[in-house]
Amino acid sequence: MWRGLTIISKTVNSKNKPIGFFDSGVGGLTVFSEFRKLMPNEDCVYFGDTKNMPYGEKSKEQLINFSKRAFEFFEKKNVKAVVMACNTTSATVYDVLKNDYPFKLYPIIQSVSKILAQLPASKIGVFATPATIKSKAYSININKFDKSKEIIEIACPEWVKLVEEGKENSPEAFRSIKEKLDEMMRYNPEKIVLGCTHYPYLLKQLSQVAGKDIFINPAKYFVEYIKSDLESLDMISTASEKGSEAFYTSASPENFRVAAGLFYAIKDLPQKL
Repeated sequence: MWRGLTIISKTVNSKNKPIGFFDSGVGGLTVFSEFRKLMPNEDCVYFGDTKNMPYGEKSKEQLINFSKRAFEFFEKKNVKAVVMACNTTSATVYDVLKNDYPFKLYPIIQSVSKILAQLPASKIGVFATPATIKSKAYSININKFDKSKEIIEIACPEWVKLVEEGKENSPEAFRSIKEKLDEMMRYNPEKIVLGCTHYPYLLKQLSQVAGKDIFINPAKYFVEYIKSDLESLDMISTASEKGSEAFYTSASPENFRVAAGLFYAIKDLPQKL
């Protein structure tokens, strides 16, 4: 294992290595789709661990083990970086494993918190999985940059399954969304962060209850940060053509492709690991 390794070689070969994307399912495609718009020449490898989804209800030990297996897969793929598009693993796993692999790790919460702290809002709500809320990762990281910000964090344990199972328009989804929004709005937040990459799939439904402008999808902030950091490391791909894409899942490839279609069209059937 590459413990303690933090130096990235800046050769042409390393620049042109692929970038990995890791999530518990299709939710990370909200980040992936924004990344492809911003950096189309990069080769990308996406892994959705749908077999073990939802991550938000798992223990820290389980999440570490899931992440280790994913990172070992990416190590075999010889990636130059891994985008932790999963808020739950960013909150619970990143600090444990950040120095154990020969590639750069980009955790979503830690990467976007500085930008969120700069928002002209004194009260910021966060919807996230139970594991992310338990970790208080958003409040801890945002308050590192601005201690005056009041962060209201509310867990939405049902929402990941609603998205993965294609039930975003069901009566069950609307009941859950209204219940959680009613709870959040009692605190009068000026902005609400969708602190799980699955949750932007529910933006249409959320907007019918509270209005679209109040919600923040951190994906755009996140990919802009990744691009800026790769530029600073001189690690942007030198390829002139559009980068390749490869998708992997730990459960049903067909179900993954269908669920993914809400945010990103996957042409070929994902490979099962």
